[in-house]
Amino acid sequence: MDIREESLNKHYEWNGKIEVVSRVKINSSKDLSLAYTPGVAQPCFEIQKDYDKSFKLTRRNNLVAVITDGTAVLGLGDIGPEAGMPVMEGKCALFKEFADVDAFPICVRSKNVEDIVKTVYLISGSFGGINLEDISAPRCFEIERQLKQICDIPVFHDDQHGTAVVVAAALINALKVVDKKIDEIRVVINGAGSAGIAIAKHMLNMGVKNLIMVDKFGIVCEGMEELNSEQAYMATITNAEKLRGSLEDAMKGADMFLGVSAPGVVSEDMIKSMADKPIVFAMANPTPEIMPDRAKAAGAAVVGTGRSDFPNQINNVLAFPGIFRGALDCRAREINEEMKAAASVAIASLVDEQKLCADYILPEAFDSRIGAAVASAVVEAARKTGAARE
Repeated sequence: MDIREESLNKHYEWNGKIEVVSRVKINSSKDLSLAYTPGVAQPCFEIQKDYDKSFKLTRRNNLVAVITDGTAVLGLGDIGPEAGMPVMEGKCALFKEFADVDAFPICVRSKNVEDIVKTVYLISGSFGGINLEDISAPRCFEIERQLKQICDIPVFHDDQHGTAVVVAAALINALKVVDKKIDEIRVVINGAGSAGIAIAKHMLNMGVKNLIMVDKFGIVCEGMEELNSEQAYMATITNAEKLRGSLEDAMKGADMFLGVSAPGVVSEDMIKSMADKPIVFAMANPTPEIMPDRAKAAGAAVVGTGRSDFPNQINNVLAFPGIFRGALDCRAREINEEMKAAASVAIASLVDEQKLCADYILPEAFDSRIGAAVASAVVEAARKTGAARE
C-alpha cells in the first residue's frame, strides 16, 4: 500500500481531521444559565458597547479562517472548493498541533474576486485572522490586496508569504555554508506565479540586490506582452541587467537557483554553468526541477526541495502556525514585511551553528521550539512597527 492509498483509507476512518470541542462543561441549570441564556446577555451587551471586547469574551482571539476557492489545490490545480476541503482540514490540524491556534476551513463556491472578498469580509467578525489558501494567481493577489484594505484583522496568503518566509530562512543558513553575503549574490527564480513573486519580494526585502525572475515565456523583463499586472510590476524591480532569454541564459553565473515551477526543467549542465558553490532550491512537488542527487553531482553546494524524503525540506509548516500565533497574541492589525522578516530570522536561528551544514540548514518540522520562537519574533516586530494592538 503506497502513502496515497493509506491516506485515503485513513480519511475514510477519520471522517474529518478536525472537530469543535466545547471549552465549558454544562452539567447543571447553573452551568446552562452562565454559558447560555440568561447570563450570556451580559457579554453580548459588553461587546455591543466595546467592539474590542469581542476578542476578550469569545474565542475570536484564537480563531483563524482558512479560506479557499479550490482553484490551486496543492499540485492538483482547479479541483473545486469541496475537493479542496481535505487540504483545508489538514491545514487547520497543523495550526492546532504546531501553535495551538484554532482554525476553521471555509470553502467558497466562487471564482469571482468580488464575491470572495465580500464573503470573507462579511464573516470576518467571527475570526482573529484570515489565512488564504490554494487560490490561483493572479486572482489571489487582488483578493489579498482588497481584504487587507477592508479587514481589521490580519490577512495572510500562506502559499505566497509562508513559502517566502521559509525560503528566506533556508537562504540565510545556506549562505553561511557557502560563505557568501546576501547583498552580493545573484538569484534566479523560475516560476513567476504567486509563490515565486512573493519569494522574490521577500528576498529583496531581506537584502538581495540582484534578482532575475523567469517564467515559461522566458526571463521577466519590462515591456513583455505576456506579463500579467503582478509580473509587470516585478519586471520594474528585478532584472537590473535587463537580460533577455531563457532559464538557461539566466542561470549562467548565478549563485542561487530557486524553482517553484515544473519538474525536470533544470539540467546538470545548467547547474554547472552557475557560480562557484551554488545554492539550489528545487521546490516543484512531487518532482523537483532537478533531483537533489543530480544537482549535487553537477556541483550544487546546498540543495533544498519541497519533499520530506530529502534533506532541507522547505515546508510552510515551519512558518504559518507561529506567525499567526504571534499575530493573534498581540492582536496585530496586519502581518507586515518586518514581521515576515523576523519570522525568517527566527526559523534560521534555530539551527545550531555547530551543526549547520549543507544537509542541515532548517530545523526539523517537529522541533517543538519553532512555534514559540516564531511567535515571539513576530510579536516583537509587530510592536516595533506599530502593528500590534496589545
